[in-house]
Amino acid sequence: MSRGNGLIPKKRLGQHFLRDTGVVHKIISKARLEPSDHVLEIGPGLGALTIPLAPLVHHIVAVEKDLRLAEMLQKRLAHQDISNVRLINDDILRLDLEGIPRLPGKKMKVIGNLPYNISTPFLERLVVNRNLVSRAVLMFQLELARRLTAGPGNKEFGAMTVLVQYHAHISPLLGVSKASFYPKPKVDSMVLELDFERPYPRRAEDEAKFKTVVRGAFAHRRKTLLNSLKRTLSSCTSEEILAALRKCGIDPEKRAETLHIDQFLCLTSALPALS
Repeated sequence: MSRGNGLIPKKRLGQHFLRDTGVVHKIISKARLEPSDHVLEIGPGLGALTIPLAPLVHHIVAVEKDLRLAEMLQKRLAHQDISNVRLINDDILRLDLEGIPRLPGKKMKVIGNLPYNISTPFLERLVVNRNLVSRAVLMFQLELARRLTAGPGNKEFGAMTVLVQYHAHISPLLGVSKASFYPKPKVDSMVLELDFERPYPRRAEDEAKFKTVVRGAFAHRRKTLLNSLKRTLSSCTSEEILAALRKCGIDPEKRAETLHIDQFLCLTSALPALS
């Protein structure tokens, strides 16, 4: 697809174009989109998802950082008389998501084959703006997808895993071979659904504190929970941290990746206020 257009993908932008139409149709099918949906598409490229998606939804805002691609896609949309796509040439990491047009009270659905080099920062931004989004269907490198879907006791289980699973129910939808892209990346990919309307059922009283505790617990992965928290929660004494761990029935010699979300929530409540 890209080679036929004489287009050379930009490595610095992490560009890998999805060229397998079978995969495109599977993604759209599994995305469960509705005619009334307002969709935010990240990194539309040459429109592999955008063009078949447009007739199925009310409106698409497609954000493309690469001006070359944005201009080419704009011509394609005009040529096919597609009028319900608004193309924005900008960096999604800087764009004001609050300003993206949608019906009052209507949340967006997000879809995209994320450029590999922005997957983590965009995911963090999506969590911060979760009040604007009902669901997201996103393509990730397999390694990151495994981290996001990992369970306690898995070496992939980390702070990002806990924080994303706390805010959204995550479901693997589709494995995608690296052969489905041009240029072919070094690893396979996976499409995940993040349902922000199905967060973890138990909630923290202080979510900022919960985030600090989770990040602190994983800050020194090779150290025990007690030692990692001692190094990161400077406003708490060793005795206070040890007392909180014992109150929650957590072995201080364990490591953070062995804990369940419920245990992080208990620990957040048991620790004194953080400064």
